[in-house]
Amino acid sequence: RAPAAGTAPSTMLRTHQWYLLEQYFLHSLAATCSNQEIFLLIVVCSSPENRTRRNVIRQTWGNVTGSRGYSVLTLFAVGKAASASTQLEINEEAQEHRDIIEGSFIDSPEMQTQKMLMSVEWTVTFCPHARYILHTAQDVFVGVPSLAGYLLSLTQREDIYLGRVVHHGVPDRDPQSPGFVPIHQYPEEFYPDFCHGSAFLMSQDVARKVYVAAREVPLAVPPAAFVGICAKRAGIAARHSSRFSGEKHISYNRCCYKFIFTSSDMREDELFKDWKETSDGEDCSLLETYYSLVSCKVLTYIDKFKQFNLDRIKNEVLHFVN
Repeated sequence: RAPAAGTAPSTMLRTHQWYLLEQYFLHSLAATCSNQEIFLLIVVCSSPENRTRRNVIRQTWGNVTGSRGYSVLTLFAVGKAASASTQLEINEEAQEHRDIIEGSFIDSPEMQTQKMLMSVEWTVTFCPHARYILHTAQDVFVGVPSLAGYLLSLTQREDIYLGRVVHHGVPDRDPQSPGFVPIHQYPEEFYPDFCHGSAFLMSQDVARKVYVAAREVPLAVPPAAFVGICAKRAGIAARHSSRFSGEKHISYNRCCYKFIFTSSDMREDELFKDWKETSDGEDCSLLETYYSLVSCKVLTYIDKFKQFNLDRIKNEVLHFVN
């Protein structure tokens, strides 16, 4: 139902703009997978102006259309571009690749939870036969073969809400912050456990339950926390897997990257190089995988420590200059 004329923005946030789907999507790809049995649907949260990154994904891990005989489909979720020229480019890109879901709202940092809700709504409406759905960010490397292999090994195929779990996430109460969450919108001290927004997986039944529960959850909270709140309301618990990196960039090792599900904060040249090397078809032994994971973990912590020291030095220099 469309909001009444003169409805305040805060009210529209609470009602989630539940109205006709054809008004909600500028590019809906309604026929893309409605009659297909998709094993793994990957929805990449992207920004309208970042066509270069989308093309990199299309040429690397997003180019995988199947794994072990099961179909994989990668799509991009964006909001409407703020500029007319970028919107024209989005229209052309959508026509060329047929892989863009675009909402009718202007894409901005404040609308990322709206974009998440749009993605879930699109999935349950237009892709109801997708068995699993991976939501991920545009700076993430996704190990599609390893993730598909894991999913095929599952004996329980429902109630799956899987990722790198965040415990005791705290709402941002700073009124000057872009991520400010007013107490009247979310009064609790902590968020329930939720999967980090860099990448998380849901089974189709969980996506439907999240969609139904979303009607009662404010869009003022961050996207990943929003899904976690909806999941809790639906009686679904977030499950942790360390094969999701969360916000961390995992230092590259071929066997490590063939095992993990995701690595964040990837440069475009890294995506090309790492995907090429991990797609060589050469398997890693159990011993190689074990030592590569140890190496990855150590190098990742070393890189993090180096970055911490660099940030500290920069802050000290700025303090001295000022």
